[in-house]
Amino acid sequence: MAALAVVLLCAVLALAAPLIAALYGKDATEHYGQNTPGLLSPEGLPVLPGGGISADHWFGIEPGLGRDVLAQLLYGMRTSLLVALASVAVIAVVGIVLGVTVGYLSGIADRAFTFVCNVLLAFPTLLLLLALGPVVETRFVDPGENEPVWMQFTVLILVFAAFGWVPLAMVLRTAVRSLREREFIEAARALGASRRHIVFRELLPNVWAPVLVHITLAVPGIVTAEAALSFLGVGIDEPVPDWGRMISRGSEVFYDDPTYMVFPGVAILVFVLAFNLLGDAVRDALDPRTAR
Repeated sequence: MAALAVVLLCAVLALAAPLIAALYGKDATEHYGQNTPGLLSPEGLPVLPGGGISADHWFGIEPGLGRDVLAQLLYGMRTSLLVALASVAVIAVVGIVLGVTVGYLSGIADRAFTFVCNVLLAFPTLLLLLALGPVVETRFVDPGENEPVWMQFTVLILVFAAFGWVPLAMVLRTAVRSLREREFIEAARALGASRRHIVFRELLPNVWAPVLVHITLAVPGIVTAEAALSFLGVGIDEPVPDWGRMISRGSEVFYDDPTYMVFPGVAILVFVLAFNLLGDAVRDALDPRTAR
C-alpha cells in the first residue's frame, strides 16, 4: 500500500506538473540564473548554498543555465512516465495478442514464434538505441535542423516496444499452453465454442495476472533505460526536461554543486523502488500459492 501510494503520488505530480509549476511560479525552461543577477557566479555555479536553494527556488537552480530544479523534476517525471506508459501499452497489446494466439495454436506457429523471440533476445537493446538515434536523425531530419520532439518520443517508444513484448509473450504462451488442456477448455470445445470464444472468453480472463505483474515491473525498467539513454545523449533532447540529462549535467559539476545530481537521483530511486515493490506486491497478491 505504501508503494501504491508513492506510485499514485508520482502519477498525480506528473499529470499536474503544469498546474503545480504555475502555482509555484516557475517554468522548467526559463533561465532564471542568467536573467536574475546574483543567482549564479561568473563560473556559472549557484551563489547560494545547497545549489541555490531559497524561498524562490525550493530545490535550487541548475548550474550554467539557472533553470529551476523543482520545475525540471516535475516535467522530467512527465517525460519518463509518458515514454514508459506508452511503451508498456504497446508491449501489452502485442505481447497478449501474440502470446495467447501462439500458445493456443502451437505447431508451426509456435516454432516460428520461438525462433523470432530468440533472435530478438539476442539483440542488446541499449546498444541498438545508441546506434539507432543518429541514424533516424540523419535519415528523417534535414541537415541543420533539430530532431522534432515527437520523433524522439516515437523512436524511444517503438524501440522499447519492439523488444519489450518478447518476455510477456513467452510467459503468456507457456500459460496458455497449460490452460488449453484444462477441463473447462475441453468442455467449451465439446459444446461447439469457436476459437474466438475460447480465446477471448476462456483463456484471456485467466492470464491477466501475469500481464499485470509484467506491466508493473516493466515500467521502472523502461524509466531507467530512458534515463540512461538521455544520460548518454541519445534520449530526449533539450529543451524537454529529463531526469537522465539532469544527472548527466550533475555529474559534470558534482564536486562544485552535488545537489543538482542528488535531487534527480533520489527521484529516480524512489520512483523505481516504488514500482518494483508494487510489482512484487501484485505478484504475491495474484499468486494463489502465496496464500498456501
